[in-house]
Amino acid sequence: MADAFIYDAVRTPRGRGKSDGALHDVQPIQLLTAVLRELRDRNQLDTALVDDVIIGCVTPIGEQGADIARTAALEAGYAESVAGVQLNRYCSSGLEAINMAGAYVMSGQVDAIVAGGVESMSRVPMGSDGGALFMNPQIVARHKIVPQGISADLIATKYGYSRQDVDTFAAESYRRALEAQAGNRFSRTLVPIKDAIGITLLDHDEGVRPGTTVESLGKLKPAFAAMGQMGLDALALLKYAHFDTINHVHHAGNSSQIVDGAAGVLIGSAAFGKQSGLKPRARIKAFAVVGSEPTIMLTGPIPATHKVLKRAGMSTGDIDLFEVNEAFAAIPLLFMEEFGVDHSQLNVNGGAIALGHPLGATGAIISATLIDELERSNKQFGLATLCIGGGMGIATIFERVN
Repeated sequence: MADAFIYDAVRTPRGRGKSDGALHDVQPIQLLTAVLRELRDRNQLDTALVDDVIIGCVTPIGEQGADIARTAALEAGYAESVAGVQLNRYCSSGLEAINMAGAYVMSGQVDAIVAGGVESMSRVPMGSDGGALFMNPQIVARHKIVPQGISADLIATKYGYSRQDVDTFAAESYRRALEAQAGNRFSRTLVPIKDAIGITLLDHDEGVRPGTTVESLGKLKPAFAAMGQMGLDALALLKYAHFDTINHVHHAGNSSQIVDGAAGVLIGSAAFGKQSGLKPRARIKAFAVVGSEPTIMLTGPIPATHKVLKRAGMSTGDIDLFEVNEAFAAIPLLFMEEFGVDHSQLNVNGGAIALGHPLGATGAIISATLIDELERSNKQFGLATLCIGGGMGIATIFERVN
């Protein structure tokens, strides 16, 4: 089996996913096109050598529909021979795109692919595509499907995470993100977004809020308690009957932010790199995906990480750095507890609580951040993992090679 190498990774800033966010007036095709052009231009890439563009997008309708991957390849001026496909594995879509691209290269069927993701959450609202998993009453009742915020609070209840615990983690995410921004740690990967006449619209992750503390977070009301009282807590507790109530601890300040953004990763074989004059930055060592219990929904990173470590013949002690998507604060807390991982190794530059979670792009963004940090800190192995809607998990191990 051939090696699949990461040659470069770029991303846009993450703009607040609201009508007053800096990227609201930028269409998702423009975000993705900017990423593809940057990969081409700074690597002097002969795009005729690229077989495909694989892009994750969780809400592939409206402006994000009609195979946005192929559209972006055309709009970015790639060779007409470059194909494109969009995929949806919910929050892991960007990492699933990388894994799929890696599998193509490992199989020897293709030499080079751009993989990544896009989500303009201010222009295409989350959940606007509907779907039977969340909209069909019989399916919801049969499988006890509840909103993810209630699932996160159920995790906190089951594993004993208090409001203080989740707020403390969130405050640290903000502190680390601010420190990373001040130290220009995102500069290699981040591409500013400009308007048609070249004026910069956004050159940094917009959601990082200075002055966020445990005390300031403590003033926010739980976001999912009222929703739970409408019968959704009772639905979840039909499956978790040993609990009397759900302790609602998550809110806007300790959950991932809704944002706009895109990312792309150039993946290829050793032969492609030699032909293109590019040096690889990392190698995809192993990847795994699992299904998990769909009511609590967000515990998937645990079995996915066990699976990928076994597949790679490694243990957590072999991994230098971890990126665990901060969909909700309880997720990385559970991950650290399960694997005995110290917080100093996990999300060292902050996470989605402080920086945002553009659903289809996040998996690619945290992979890029992980590879950047492996290089900056002179470390070798990193693991990226995300929880996934409907009860799934994904994990990928990257090895720095330069």
